[in-house]
Amino acid sequence: MIVKYKEDMVGGANHRQVATGSSLRFLTRADGVGFTLTDTNLNAGSEAVLHYKNHIEANYVLEGEGELEDMATGKIHPVRAGMMYTLDKHDRHRLKAKTALRIICVFTPALVGSEIHDKDGSYPIIK
Repeated sequence: MIVKYKEDMVGGANHRQVATGSSLRFLTRADGVGFTLTDTNLNAGSEAVLHYKNHIEANYVLEGEGELEDMATGKIHPVRAGMMYTLDKHDRHRLKAKTALRIICVFTPALVGSEIHDKDGSYPIIK
């Protein structure tokens, strides 16, 4: 059984601070479960173009409002609490936070935990 508390992780090795917000990586490859679970916070007014070429990502929005744009089709989806979206085809997308957003994210394969987005908005596979 794996048990972790947010307050014990903030500021630690699996707490990533980025220009658009922060990501607390509760589960990583080291935990051996095959996926990563994060608690991600995006700052109000932030925007990111992302393209997870090496991972599938599922997201559940807990708080906030924004927009999710499918970069292939231009379709825009409102982002709000209670929304789930999954990038099942490695979809290139733009996420805009109108207000602060809090999102629970699941990645497969699992992240090592130290990854940062590269120039195309993807996480590399770290061996």
